[in-house]
Amino acid sequence: MQLKSVSRVFTFNSNCFNRTFSIVPTRNYGVQTAPASEGSDPEWDNAKPYESIPRMTLMESVKNFFPGGRYHNVSITEMHRLFQEDYGDLIRFPGILGRKDTVMTYRPDDFEKLFRTEGTWPNRRGLDTFVHYRKNVRPDVFKGVGGLVTEQGESWQKFRTIVNPVLLQPKTVRLYVDKLDEVTREFMNIMLKIRDNKNEMPADFNQWLNRWALEVTGVISVDSRLGVLDAEESEEAKRIVKLTKELFELVYQLDIRPSIWMYYKTSKYHRLMKVFDELTAIAMAKVDEAVVRLEKNPTTNTDAQSVLEKLLKIDRDVAIIMSFDMVLAGIDTTTSAIIGILYCLANHPEKQAKLREELRGILPTKNSSLTPDNMLNLPYLRACIKEGMRLFPPIGGNIRAAGKDIVLQGYRIPKGTDVAMGSMVAQQSDRFVPRAKEFLPERWLKTKEPGCPHAKDAHPFVYLPFGNGPRTCVGRRLAMMEMEILIARITRLFEYRWNYGDLNIQTTLVNTPVNDLKFQMMEVDS
Repeated sequence: MQLKSVSRVFTFNSNCFNRTFSIVPTRNYGVQTAPASEGSDPEWDNAKPYESIPRMTLMESVKNFFPGGRYHNVSITEMHRLFQEDYGDLIRFPGILGRKDTVMTYRPDDFEKLFRTEGTWPNRRGLDTFVHYRKNVRPDVFKGVGGLVTEQGESWQKFRTIVNPVLLQPKTVRLYVDKLDEVTREFMNIMLKIRDNKNEMPADFNQWLNRWALEVTGVISVDSRLGVLDAEESEEAKRIVKLTKELFELVYQLDIRPSIWMYYKTSKYHRLMKVFDELTAIAMAKVDEAVVRLEKNPTTNTDAQSVLEKLLKIDRDVAIIMSFDMVLAGIDTTTSAIIGILYCLANHPEKQAKLREELRGILPTKNSSLTPDNMLNLPYLRACIKEGMRLFPPIGGNIRAAGKDIVLQGYRIPKGTDVAMGSMVAQQSDRFVPRAKEFLPERWLKTKEPGCPHAKDAHPFVYLPFGNGPRTCVGRRLAMMEMEILIARITRLFEYRWNYGDLNIQTTLVNTPVNDLKFQMMEVDS
């Protein structure tokens, strides 16, 4: 019982592939303090030893996580705040079952130091089940290419060098505006139909958002519609939705909660391998179909070629793996972010109205088209998205292995130690962000508004939703475009409200709502 309670504490960004890790107070299986290495922090010699970093004992854990305890059944954000209050801004969580220690910091100065010293090949902890499946179970399929979700060092850099010029080019992103807007307009028709007699969305609106996210991700990753929004949803589409949901649940059980699967192949392990196999087969079939289409009708204009077509010309194996990873990485994270943004706008009708007026400037009617050109001038929309993600981030922070021996808050952190950056708490703290609890999209506008703090008044490393440095999220431009299109369409079509108190969040692989998502959506007159 205690292990399960503690295991849900943290979720951290791993290059857009979500990473949650378990922490269980126990004896130290982690990094041992060693003499400072060459190029280490100049404060090293006078710093306190690694082992003296404050940590939660086993007895404290049992006392605090059981019913009646200080951390029992509190929200993930409140739990972090209590940790910070009880142990300070730096905490050490010893590993279990062979896993490494994790050091937790809540100070943006530490985030900055970690990113600035991570080196050419940043190292961040991956998901062990993904690595195992690709390297040990199906090397015939992946051919030693693990992808951004699993690779480290030089092999990671090689993969990233291939995909960066394709996924991070603004002109590539612009290619998808029309296609994703088409999918999103279809989704608006679905939203109109699924409202009840009070104009409220169904309790499972979260699943509808997931289906939208999966459909747009399919357009980007495998050049085709997956059909998960169709009224007559195909059996394959149903299978994709079911398998994706099951995948995340099983990965959470095996990689996040304490598990012995590395030593003994449990039933959940065998099921996960089958899920991996089925999803891999579907993704490869979609890629193969796309390859045949592209060979028959190649796009002669290089600038008009899709992500998949460009990657296929460079490396077919990379194209397959990147397509698979984009589908997995882009569903729950995008949905989580959108729910938080909608919740903030629903509770601030004056901000919502201000956004709607901006949107009317490019969408004079509800059926007007979004285009790459008219989406260029939407500063308030982007400000609302940033502020919503600050208050309701889809993941809890970033994690990196220290790139060299460093000192954080007067303590030695040996090279290779996993350090988690608790930005979810920091970016909601008045210590680092002025008026942090308030939803103020205006803080993100270029021109500072009277009486409103500006984003530049906050610590520059406190808000990093897509990570930082060489390992920043490779899909960040596409993810922002997806959110911009959906938030724009919903706000232009509906005036929406939230009538059910606070939005409560639980953490598994991503931060997801506990509530039924009964947003009230009233269609605007014009």
